[in-house]
Amino acid sequence: MSWLIVGSVPRADFPLVRGDYVLQGDTLILNGRHADEQRIRVARGTPALMAVAAAAAEVLGIPAPQALVAGDIGTGEGSRAVYAHLVENIDQIDHAGLTFHYLLPDIAWHNQVLWALEARNPAPLLAADAGFMYAAKMSGYAAHYDLFTPDAGEMAFLADEVAPHPFYTRGFLLQEEDRVPELIERAYAEENAARHLLVKGKTDYVVAQGTTVAEISAPDVPAMEPIGGTGDSLTGLVTALLASGMEMTQACRTAALANRHLGHLANPTPAFGVADLLPFVRRALERALE
Repeated sequence: MSWLIVGSVPRADFPLVRGDYVLQGDTLILNGRHADEQRIRVARGTPALMAVAAAAAEVLGIPAPQALVAGDIGTGEGSRAVYAHLVENIDQIDHAGLTFHYLLPDIAWHNQVLWALEARNPAPLLAADAGFMYAAKMSGYAAHYDLFTPDAGEMAFLADEVAPHPFYTRGFLLQEEDRVPELIERAYAEENAARHLLVKGKTDYVVAQGTTVAEISAPDVPAMEPIGGTGDSLTGLVTALLASGMEMTQACRTAALANRHLGHLANPTPAFGVADLLPFVRRALERALE
């Protein structure tokens, strides 16, 4: 299944690029249709998601997803360029699925993108994480999505029907790991969850239509916790598995297990970055698929 990753790159000088990309070592090389070749080293964020998705796609024997990204250092300029590109070129966005990632939340632009995609026949599968997931929840259209991939803090945000951002989640909705099942129930009661959730944490939860269908807690690698980008790697893994045609709950379960094997095989120290995990993606995914 063709897939499109939509997000941003933390560089002010990075142009809008849509097209194929490859992973070489710790560097992504993007070949946009309307831009010269662009390179970016993998650290975290959308580039980390793209890198892991590409490595996983190779294991699965499928083409790597394509990407639509622009540079954004928090001003929102690049995010708005991505939103506008999607709306203005929606007739060219013929992918079977899309994964939305780091974009500055903008309700008006979000709604235009969602309505345009839902008007397609057939409508694509829609997964969201990070900033775009915040926009999806704030818009009131969370239930229109097939998959959200929140952590415990973001789960508290989804459970809080009035919070406009995870920073403003009300205090009584604590982000404690052992309260995640309660937060899941509350998010579905308020219609602030996608049809499926992959909640990442000390225990990973796979949820379908409000029912937890799998909990994954082993192997447990505490050293993965302080490494920035391990949530991005999980979203990259589930993106590749969905692009391979795997059923949603199986893809979520396999991605969670593979991400844990990734930490176990890499045996990381707190000095690791997510790029240091990339050489272990192949073995981690193969082990999860056994």
